[in-house]
Amino acid sequence: MEYLFVGAGAAAVVVFLLLIALLRRRSSSASASKRAHEAAQEREPPVELGETYEFGVSEFTDHHSGERVAVGKVEGFVLFTEDVPDSLSEGEVIRAKVLSFNKGRTSADATFVGRV
Repeated sequence: MEYLFVGAGAAAVVVFLLLIALLRRRSSSASASKRAHEAAQEREPPVELGETYEFGVSEFTDHHSGERVAVGKVEGFVLFTEDVPDSLSEGEVIRAKVLSFNKGRTSADATFVGRV
């Protein structure tokens, strides 16, 4: 019976240590994201208003209007591209025209021009 209690205690310690490691990993990821955001605020955007850029679509998100928006990066700078065709897929390379910057100038809104 004594071995049963020792085994259960050891299992609880292992679970506790795994939980701590998971929480630290999440905290580290959040810290890295915050550092990247702060660095983006300190640099000039690598894109200009009214200019057209080519980049790969990394993901899609929903705009507050309910419209599907393509997300991609130009030199690490995030562009949210509206008016994308429904047939567009992640990984495709597109051309988009920059329309405006967000408040902190860490990303920009663009409109779809075409596929590359």
